[in-house]
Amino acid sequence: MAAHSPDTDSLDPRRRRLRYRASHRGTKELDLILGGYVDAHAGGLDEKAIRRLETLLEHEETELQHWLMGENPVPDGVDKELLEEIKKFQRQRASATRKEHKP
Repeated sequence: MAAHSPDTDSLDPRRRRLRYRASHRGTKELDLILGGYVDAHAGGLDEKAIRRLETLLEHEETELQHWLMGENPVPDGVDKELLEEIKKFQRQRASATRKEHKP
């Protein structure tokens, strides 16, 4: 088993909570989008990245869904860069899935 540094060990419970919160949002769409993003990135998240995601997940599901779907503008004070990263990840994942299922 690989050794963990004290810093990494202290982040592990937060990563687990983050994974749970991202994949249990209340709608299947958000569970897939946010949960997929966090699952793919959780192992490499540092303190700052975890804090950014935790802050983003404090918003209501409907707000997050509207922002991620581009239905409403993202207000000032919300991490637009992180939302764009999540949207880009989802587009890449959807594109890869379509390529896998092409005849």
